[in-house]
Amino acid sequence: MYYSAGTYEAFAHPEKPKGVDRKSAYIIGTGLAGLTAAFYLVRDGQMKGERIHLLEKLDLAGGSCDGRKDVTKGFYMRGGREMDNHFEVMWDTFRDVPSLETPGVSVLDEYYWLNKHDPNYSMCRATEHCGQDAHTDGQFKLDKDSALALSKLFLTPESALEGKKISEVMPDSFWNTNFWLYWQTMFAFQKWSSALEMKRYLCRYVHHIDGLPDFSALRFTRYNQYDSMILPLVKYLESHGVRIEYGMDVKNVVIDTVDGRRIARQIVYMKDGEQRTIDLVEDDLVFITNGCCTDTSCYGDQTHAPDLSAVQNGAGESWDLWKNIAAQATHGEFGNPDNFCTDTEATNWMSATVETKNEEIIRHIMAICKRDPRAGKVTTGGIVTVKDSVDNWYLSWTINRQPQFKTQDKDSVLIWVYALSTGKPGNYVRKAMRDCTGEEVCREWLYHIGVPTDHIDTLAREACNTTTCFMPYINAFFQPRKQSDRPKVVPDGAVNFAFLGQFAETPRDTIFTTEYSMRTGMEAVYTLLDVDRAVPEVWGSQYDVRELLKACYYALDKKPITDADLNFMEREMVRVVLKKVRGTDLELLLKQSGLVE
Repeated sequence: MYYSAGTYEAFAHPEKPKGVDRKSAYIIGTGLAGLTAAFYLVRDGQMKGERIHLLEKLDLAGGSCDGRKDVTKGFYMRGGREMDNHFEVMWDTFRDVPSLETPGVSVLDEYYWLNKHDPNYSMCRATEHCGQDAHTDGQFKLDKDSALALSKLFLTPESALEGKKISEVMPDSFWNTNFWLYWQTMFAFQKWSSALEMKRYLCRYVHHIDGLPDFSALRFTRYNQYDSMILPLVKYLESHGVRIEYGMDVKNVVIDTVDGRRIARQIVYMKDGEQRTIDLVEDDLVFITNGCCTDTSCYGDQTHAPDLSAVQNGAGESWDLWKNIAAQATHGEFGNPDNFCTDTEATNWMSATVETKNEEIIRHIMAICKRDPRAGKVTTGGIVTVKDSVDNWYLSWTINRQPQFKTQDKDSVLIWVYALSTGKPGNYVRKAMRDCTGEEVCREWLYHIGVPTDHIDTLAREACNTTTCFMPYINAFFQPRKQSDRPKVVPDGAVNFAFLGQFAETPRDTIFTTEYSMRTGMEAVYTLLDVDRAVPEVWGSQYDVRELLKACYYALDKKPITDADLNFMEREMVRVVLKKVRGTDLELLLKQSGLVE
């Protein structure tokens, strides 16, 4: 497996891999990573669909990319997905997956046209004082110490950040900047999250720093992630004869290590209450989704808080599977699941889905986002963060294009609400979010969008239906870690197995993205089948001087460098440098970036 960039490799079709016709594949988990692995086995590996077996414990594919309606309780959306134009593997996949709505076009075509005709941007990034614009006004408000610390983090090698928290590399003044407000709520980082992962995000998305304050960098699907991404992939695979076997609760993959060669020999699983096995030979390829951020999700509804009785540190079926596999390693080569799953107080947050048709509520929404959510177009353009909720629930909310579900009532609006702090009392509802019913969560949200307090309780009870989901491991992959805590997609010496998803390690890319999961699927297939076509490298904006200069300009809140907070010596250094580059291409680049007038 090798990386490349450009259209030469991107447009090429690989030759059929040697020996593929005698191979079979078993894919554990049907999230985006597993479905993508199956896609590349079919399209580029040219494996017959009937030889590909997707093993899924539940009765629905999709993993964490779900979106569903419970006929008795209402709509559930555990989370949302933000896409980027440089999700190279994602677009390589979806260019060949047919749209389910428009005959003759791909999912990529459909998505591309949608986001061209209805581009994403936010009219209000944050509120305070019950729905008033907090006037972050697109500025980062970085003080000098914070700006220097970010620059240092950008340049620090990953090896020097192993095990470190963000709080260990950033000054105290950083937590009060708009940059941290944007960053924390958009990506769900915490002060105790991994400094290594934050560095990766800085490097990965430096080309989008100008779009961070207003979300103009983002793109979204037409419907919820299940209908827009998962279902088309499933239909594509089924059309090629791939089978999804539901009710398959995989407990272990038995791996033999002999003379440095690691071979998957058996899959152990539960089906219909009985333990069963699948015996494997070297030509049987096994793709393992190790770990799951939505493991042990706890659901609530309008009148019930989520039941958290099953939440215990380290407990969860995906973690049990990974632990059983990791225990077979000789030198930790299958990763360290305990690093990620043993502190649910650090890794949890909670979301809610509010459904309403109420005109009064919709008027308050429109007063904030300046758009009618029933128009079928971009509404909030991303999350709206409640700034004066920072010391309470730390609440944010968003409304994507409506309807989010094809079965949704045409007059109803679905609002997704989430909070980073589930154990603190709210501003209006003086209870921890995790202890609240859906109705109580709705009250807190209504308060923060400016609904009069004497209307809140009645509207939450009679005009809204709210479902909730507490996720104890949703931020597990942000735990401070060492490089070895996540196994390589294909561990050293592995002959016929690979790891997939958010807890497998692939260089330079960022977890908690659709691209990361899909990239691991592509890399796994290309490695095990030796597909002779390049995997597209992670977009290299961190190496592009134009993007770096532009990032500096926006970090200075769109000021030239001569207006920066510099001491006498620093100003003299800038003057000397500007004199040296006068009349050169570097001066032209500085002017194009805005750093020089």
